Amino acid sequence: MTDLMEIDGFNAAIEYDPEIEMYRGEFIRLNGGADFYAADIEGLRREGAASLRVFLEACQRRGIEPWKSYSGKFNVRVPTEMHTGG
Repeated sequence: MTDLMEIDGFNAAIEYDPEIEMYRGEFIRLNGGADFYAADIEGLRREGAASLRVFLEACQRRGIEPWKSYSGKFNVRVPTEMHTGG
């Protein structure tokens, strides 16, 4: 089960990993990976804020847009007969 948490205005998907007995968070809609781990909610907020800060600073230094870009296109596959008009 995935939950969302907002940290500094950014949404992160949160899941519990029973193998390591920790929560894992990953910011969504970013142009790269910015994940973090903690044993409790307070730790998630703290570690998430630190991970986000490091990610955004790295993007700024490299001149990279931190947000994923979307083309706005929607691709649909159609049968050959429909595509060729036959």
